[in-house]
Amino acid sequence: MSVDKRGALALPHGAVSLPAFLPDATHGVVRAVDSLDLEQCGVQALVMNTFHLMQRPGSSAVEAIGGLHALSGWRRPIVTDSGGFQAYSLIRQNARYGHLTEKGLAFQPEGATRRFLLTPEKSIQLQVSSYASDVVICLDDCTHVDEPPLRQRESVERTIAWARRGKAEFVRLVEQKKLPPERRPLLFAVVQGGGDFALRRACAEALLEIGFDGFGFGGWPLDSEGQLLSEIVAWTRELIPARFPLHGLGIGHPLNVVACARMGYDLFDSAMPTRDARHARLYCFTEDPTTSSLDSDGTWFSYVYLSDERLRRERRPVSAFCDCLCCSRYSLAYLHHLFKVNDALFLRLATIHNLRFMMQLMQRLGMLLHGERVAEQPERRAAQPAG
Repeated sequence: MSVDKRGALALPHGAVSLPAFLPDATHGVVRAVDSLDLEQCGVQALVMNTFHLMQRPGSSAVEAIGGLHALSGWRRPIVTDSGGFQAYSLIRQNARYGHLTEKGLAFQPEGATRRFLLTPEKSIQLQVSSYASDVVICLDDCTHVDEPPLRQRESVERTIAWARRGKAEFVRLVEQKKLPPERRPLLFAVVQGGGDFALRRACAEALLEIGFDGFGFGGWPLDSEGQLLSEIVAWTRELIPARFPLHGLGIGHPLNVVACARMGYDLFDSAMPTRDARHARLYCFTEDPTTSSLDSDGTWFSYVYLSDERLRRERRPVSAFCDCLCCSRYSLAYLHHLFKVNDALFLRLATIHNLRFMMQLMQRLGMLLHGERVAEQPERRAAQPAG
């Protein structure tokens, strides 16, 4: 399984056209919407998180049900993040929650009744055997771009060592399970190195030598001002040959997605669009997305704030260019009303809209980058068998 010449990623639960934005279903759910809502938005795949799922509902419970597809009712591809970033964030927040060793990540979140140990081997075992993921990501040692050089070097060395161990465990499991090529998940490794160009090169070269199906940009992709680290993000793409898919982990702002797709990134995931929706900030095209050139000045994109009192009598939909349930049936006045009375329907409709915006954006990007593609028809896509 790999990227074909038309820009598609073949996976056990279906093909994913590239570039693609994958909503974060961190705990096995995209908040406020169900799997049918996601399908109707045109979502091709989801990202779920090993770190959180191993705690709740627990890996044994997921495996007993038949994997994440059976648990969530989602029949299309699932990418599982290794949990490295979440464990890093927890430990960075407070050292008493855990620590990193050469063996792995030891942690005990606040309120948890027991301590967890996430090793490179355990992360792969969970993703392959318990979760039945379509894309498996090796455990990595994540850092922030502002951390000192010694810490960045330590991160790279540990990430390479963990990736080597993860690859060995992945190969062992695939052979043990006798998985045919069409049922074998892809294995990605994560390129770390902070803002150090030489360390990024060293990490990428070592991971390429080990051999993986794809790679991810590791570490926080934004600076202290919230701006995309464009130079280091572009450098990481240059280090990875174009034949390998590259995942912009945590990149989700529409302008950043467009910028990174033009650098050659293929996959994106973030909680930003759905989180913004729940906070009444909706995304809107200012021009027809089927013909927009998506200029770097960002004039093709704007926000609609449903908390704005001026919307009380506004009959128009959020966007004249959107075909989602929210825009095809409901006015801004109604959405504003739902927000003010704090009704759960607001959360669902707002989330549907922002996700549909992201799918329209990816469709347009695909046409600009790869030429004409098969027209998007999410409601008629063939469902793949779960499990």
